[in-house]
Amino acid sequence: MTEDSQRNFRSVYYEKVGFRGVEEKKSLEILLKDDRLGILPPHHESHAQVMLYRKEQYCDVLHALKVVRCVTEATPQVEVYLRMYQLESGKLPRSPSFPLEPEDEVFLAIAKAMEEMVEDSVDCYWIIRCFVNQLNNKYRESLPQLPKAFEQYLNLEDSRLLSHLKTCSALSKLPYDLWFKRCFAGCLPESSLQRVWDKVVSGSCKILVFVAVEILLTFKIKVMALNSAEKITKFLENIPQDSSDAIVSKAIDLWHKHCGTPVHSA
Repeated sequence: MTEDSQRNFRSVYYEKVGFRGVEEKKSLEILLKDDRLGILPPHHESHAQVMLYRKEQYCDVLHALKVVRCVTEATPQVEVYLRMYQLESGKLPRSPSFPLEPEDEVFLAIAKAMEEMVEDSVDCYWIIRCFVNQLNNKYRESLPQLPKAFEQYLNLEDSRLLSHLKTCSALSKLPYDLWFKRCFAGCLPESSLQRVWDKVVSGSCKILVFVAVEILLTFKIKVMALNSAEKITKFLENIPQDSSDAIVSKAIDLWHKHCGTPVHSA
């Protein structure tokens, strides 16, 4: 089986034979073997040489940032990744003391989560870079539509719960940025986040909608007991971590229920 086939059909195969909870360890690192995402060529024999080039580029960019005193040895690693990304995309601020833009906050949240999954700093930067580019390019049109899709599927699963959110004027104030821009970085623990991001990398950002729906369904009793938008949003921004794996498994079931399989729908 080719690496491309492994990337696209590994999850589907496990799920089709009934193992939807199988851990897909380091699945995001498959990005490093994906030619269509522009990190490595399709021919495996070229990988070592290209990885050497990538490491050299990483070191060159890092050196440039140190020369202009944008980063130091004391700069947190995730901020280093951000400054590298800004420099390469032509968006490096004139001073590191300038306030961060919303897109920078998203990058840092994703980088912090990715740092927990990938040990090597060079690999980690390239995966973050690719993941963020995928969100900004491939899913640029889809992501703004996710809140509406969330409302649609929540209505199908539990219309009473949706009505409660509307009654409390909470629907427009839910943590959509945390869910759909940050892809649950800072909301779900690493083990659960890997399984969600594996779907995103494989071609479906709609999985994010079903994770959000399942969070509401899982904590329905708690949410129904809250009577203000502020309280509901605060709770959803800091959900208990011990239910995360079960939430993701049920979200994947919902995804298959509404979108089918094996096609990864955006």
